[in-house]
Amino acid sequence: MVKVAILHEGQKDKSLDSEILKLLLEKLELDKCKVEFFGFGAKSNFFKLENVKYKRLQQQIDEEEINKILFIIDSDYIANDSVYNGYDNTYNELTKIIHLLNLESISDIYISCEPITKNGYMESLVLSTIPKEQKQCIENFLQCNEFKSKENDKAIINQIYKSAYPNASYEFSHKNFNLLKQKLQKLFN
Repeated sequence: MVKVAILHEGQKDKSLDSEILKLLLEKLELDKCKVEFFGFGAKSNFFKLENVKYKRLQQQIDEEEINKILFIIDSDYIANDSVYNGYDNTYNELTKIIHLLNLESISDIYISCEPITKNGYMESLVLSTIPKEQKQCIENFLQCNEFKSKENDKAIINQIYKSAYPNASYEFSHKNFNLLKQKLQKLFN
């Protein structure tokens, strides 16, 4: 069976990215059994040509087991890394890697972020889809507690969201998820 590949940040089965992607595939009635997930861990791993995951991916492409790829990577904030962070930098640098791997014809890119500012990560996308009042509560809490650690920012936002709204599911019908849904559907066409 020919599969499609989704390359994302975090672990294959233990990250918000993989959780959201699997739930979204289910919502779109797309067969997640036809998806090979590659959890790349840290964003920086996407920019390492020698990454063992690229070698495994290439082998599966050569054996005609995979015929399309969707790279899902966070925009993050340019202030934290002027080479690989920020929407444009992330897109440009990932495009270079895809070119060097000779995967242009079968690849697409989705950059996770808050759609208006084009900064952030998957958690920022989720936060952008909740009602304004709920979003303001989370932002006020973060500001009030003055969390300093950027490394934990994503986890803090996700944990606050899940703790504050335990019965809320992700708002996949929100327009901010449309581009991601389109790219997922395109994988199966």
